Amino acid sequence: MRNPSKIGLMATTASTVLFAGAALAQEALPAEPTQVEDIVVVGTNIRGARTTAALPVVVADREQIEATGATTGDELMRTIPQMGDVLFDSANNPQTSNSARGDVNSVNLRSLGVGNTLVLLNGRRLVQHPTSQGTSDTGTVPVLSYNSNAIPVSGLERLEVLLDGAAAIYGADAVAGVVNTVLRDNIDGLTVSARYGGAEGTQMRDTEFNLFTGKNFDRGNVSLFANYAQRTALWASDQDFTRSDDLRPLFAGDPDFAKVQSLDGRSSHTPWARLSVGSRPVIKSNGVNVTNATGAFHYQPGSFGCAVDVGDDICIATGNHAFNGAHRDMRYDTRHDTTVRPSVERLNLFLTGRYDLTDNVEAFGEVGYYSAHSRAVQPPVVNLNDIWIPASNYYNPFGPVTFADGTANPNRLPGLTGVPAEGLPVLMTNYRFVDTGFQVVKVDNYQARLLGGLRGEWRGFNWETAVVYSEAEAKDVSPNVNMTALQKQLALSTPDAYNPFSGGCVATTSYGDCSPSSQAAIDAIVFYLRRVSRTTLTMADFKLSRGDLFQLPGGPVGMAFGVEARRETQKDDRDANLDGTYTFTDMVSGETNLSNVSAVSPNPDTSGSREVFSTYVEFAVPVVSPEMNIPLVYQLDVQLAGRYEHYSDFGSVAKPKIAAAWDVVPGVRVRGSYSQGFRAPNLEQTHATQYARLANGMDYVRCEAQLRKGDIDNFSQCSQNTSGASLLVAGNPDLEPEESTNTSYGLVLQPSFIPERFGAFTFTIDKWRIEQEKIVGLLGAQTALALDYLNRVEGGSNPLVNRRAPTPEDILLFQGTGLTPVGEVVSINDRFINLQPQTVSGLDLAVNWSLRRTKYGTFIVNVNASKLDEFTRDPGDIVNELYAAREAGTINAGTTLPDSSQLVGQNGRPEWRLNASLTWRKGPWRAGMTSQYISDFQQPGLLGASGDPWVVDARQTVNAYVDYEFPAETRLRLGVRDLTDQGPPLADNGYRGSVHSPWGRYWYVTATKSF
Repeated sequence: MRNPSKIGLMATTASTVLFAGAALAQEALPAEPTQVEDIVVVGTNIRGARTTAALPVVVADREQIEATGATTGDELMRTIPQMGDVLFDSANNPQTSNSARGDVNSVNLRSLGVGNTLVLLNGRRLVQHPTSQGTSDTGTVPVLSYNSNAIPVSGLERLEVLLDGAAAIYGADAVAGVVNTVLRDNIDGLTVSARYGGAEGTQMRDTEFNLFTGKNFDRGNVSLFANYAQRTALWASDQDFTRSDDLRPLFAGDPDFAKVQSLDGRSSHTPWARLSVGSRPVIKSNGVNVTNATGAFHYQPGSFGCAVDVGDDICIATGNHAFNGAHRDMRYDTRHDTTVRPSVERLNLFLTGRYDLTDNVEAFGEVGYYSAHSRAVQPPVVNLNDIWIPASNYYNPFGPVTFADGTANPNRLPGLTGVPAEGLPVLMTNYRFVDTGFQVVKVDNYQARLLGGLRGEWRGFNWETAVVYSEAEAKDVSPNVNMTALQKQLALSTPDAYNPFSGGCVATTSYGDCSPSSQAAIDAIVFYLRRVSRTTLTMADFKLSRGDLFQLPGGPVGMAFGVEARRETQKDDRDANLDGTYTFTDMVSGETNLSNVSAVSPNPDTSGSREVFSTYVEFAVPVVSPEMNIPLVYQLDVQLAGRYEHYSDFGSVAKPKIAAAWDVVPGVRVRGSYSQGFRAPNLEQTHATQYARLANGMDYVRCEAQLRKGDIDNFSQCSQNTSGASLLVAGNPDLEPEESTNTSYGLVLQPSFIPERFGAFTFTIDKWRIEQEKIVGLLGAQTALALDYLNRVEGGSNPLVNRRAPTPEDILLFQGTGLTPVGEVVSINDRFINLQPQTVSGLDLAVNWSLRRTKYGTFIVNVNASKLDEFTRDPGDIVNELYAAREAGTINAGTTLPDSSQLVGQNGRPEWRLNASLTWRKGPWRAGMTSQYISDFQQPGLLGASGDPWVVDARQTVNAYVDYEFPAETRLRLGVRDLTDQGPPLADNGYRGSVHSPWGRYWYVTATKSF
């Protein structure tokens, strides 16, 4: 086995912090008696309700947050074991404006998927990030997320995470739970801080400045928090696991994966263009074949063979490139001179205020502002669409004998046969515009929030009302190639014509262009592609609560009632060259493409709005109190809640919740809950017209042909990727809503028999289960290709898979295999559907220990662990048919299929996540240590020669800091994350960005001064 024992690693993490504290406790001074009190946090609207004890809530205070060393909201969220994979992340995003780029990361409790977790700021909803994106979770379904990076980590007072369904309390979005971020307020004085840090062995550096200022008045307070942060880019060249798309050298030490060709992820879109004059008799130059029977030809360095020498050690050869064979090293390496993470400049401002209008009425308000500018360097633009190069092109080897102005053509090949005097147009398919330079992607994110409200007390009731307006905008700008302008430039008969016939660099065939087109040609075809997305949230609410509405034998009954009205809008304004305003019509073929952009599939503008009216009621019922002296029922409290919501565009829904806390004896509590949740399809899922995305997958029927001919030994050696194909996705107005049922039960122990000199202990264990129905998703490209493989082996085909006509090379590939020859995949049709049920369950464990005011200082230990027990989806009839065919041997055992029977321990769903922390303070000194453990997981999409999947190793990292307060309220902290420089474990993309960060040891220093 490659991995150490996961149990051993976890035991090390927990025992290190626990026993370190226990040993020091042996000489602890007598501590003052303490009483553990319930803290009212997210999960209820009743102040002081005892039923908060029934809720599984993780709370991190300011000291715990600082101990993580996190600088961004994403880094902080990744320290919470119950958080799943981060699906909005630069490591996962496609390199086009169809993804959410820039300073954005998603929130994903329980790995249920983006959109199933509600995020609050100071107890009220946040506006969602405006840019939608398809995720790998259920295909390329467009979803919206809250942007975790908009959370000002240094300004947090605490972070509260409700690990339970909360639709009955907060609304129908809280399927997996709720994250509430509480910012610092009521500041009196002035504090400034500065931080600098960076990751070893990289160019990534962080600089951050914070200001906290406020003033107490006789009847109120005004507080301001300001944060400015700057992060330089993380470059692919900084580390070996991101340096190249060709990962084969990194896996060479594992015999099972040493010959897996799919680990070479270099692109077939290169400056060495794929060209054709169409089916016609073979064209010859001075008796040498230049094209094959289908009219295909290509350029290549002379070292790869030479049919017709065109100078500078570049030759023309017949047919297409064999990128999976002899021409593999002519693939383009997209990592060359690009960034892994963009540079970011971020500003957060938050102003709060409160004022006592009367003795019983207080006015309060919030003004928040967030902006971020990011800059990423991505590979040069590719051509995803077929385009004909007119015969008149100055560099066309089959151009006219003389141009229209009468001048002789210097670039027409000599001695041509089969080419008329007026020349022939040339079809260009796969190509990369390397001479236009790298894509410098600039994204500006903006978010604002304005809140005003009143709160007070009336006849024993606490009431609160507020109006919130929040908006977010993202502007994505990147260079691209205008197809109409490109073809005009291709039609020129002067040296300023765009030249796709010169190839790349002979010395570095995987990157660079050593014979670029003229600057005038480049300037004529390049334009700046824009995507502007915007969301708004307008909300008004009224809340009423009372902790003692009436009396029961067990105590006072608490009640909360509220109404809420909100309006949500979303607008995604795509570039006019993408949304159908400006289309491309080929001047040679007359064919029309809805996209006038070479590297981005067509995408219509989308916009929509909805109004939601909600009302809720909640009761905190004390069934049994300690004064009743009932054996084995020391205390019993029940939470009852229900919420009704009406959607203007969808209909109505009502969802209940019940939770209970039973104290068997003092210090022993059993708790449990049952709730239902709901999520409506978003506007893009129901209203989208057909749009296209890249359909990455393996064309297994072509792999089968290679296997039968003996070209490969097993499917792991096959590299018949469909990187140039499109997935054509259509919306579905008949989608039904997603629904969920949540259950949980657990045990809380606060042992009173342990002497106080050993500190206060709390142990919790909770078992939870979430059942979802009708999840919106797609069948997916890989499943469609596997079905086509099965159908063709059986003599049929999958009509959803669209292919080119077989070329002579294709016919040769299938010759003697018994299979009907097929061409390469062009596109795959798909649409949004309600998938089969999904069930997720797991176990949460936590330990808290505190020992205060000893002669050695104060010690606090927190251990939080989450185990994923079950993650299953009913695969449906089609996938079940494919499994049966693989089991029967009808299709190869190496055919990758979605294993939805048990997804635990696969891809971004490790079985175990654990976070442990030990903090210590004494006098001017503070110190802390945290450890994070993530268990190993398989990658079923990467199979070795044995057919076994690659296992991403478990990782345990340790963070530490030491802090000293000098006189005059000046504090200095030195910290390190990933102390032992573990870095991310090796995965199919070099690392798994949705789970692990792409750097190792990170040092930082913080200075703070208060006035």
